[in-house]
Amino acid sequence: MDVTEDDAPTSQYRITVGELRSFVERYERLDAEKTAIADQQKEVMAEAKGRGYDVKALRKLIALRKKDPQEISEEEAVLQLYREALDM
Repeated sequence: MDVTEDDAPTSQYRITVGELRSFVERYERLDAEKTAIADQQKEVMAEAKGRGYDVKALRKLIALRKKDPQEISEEEAVLQLYREALDM
């Protein structure tokens, strides 16, 4: 594999240092943003918990809001069937 400083690779195996650096730096920026967002989400949940909300229930509600209503209905039906089977 050839490495070149210019931005015009001459074969499919040749890479450019600038392009490679760009991909790596973009990925690193996105990773840093992802970490920052995760920290912010933790802060929101800590605040909610401090105000007396059940964080587990909030997380379940958030997960449900991401799903299609039909998918939720199917999951609830199966869960109810399993509860009945186990006499719960």
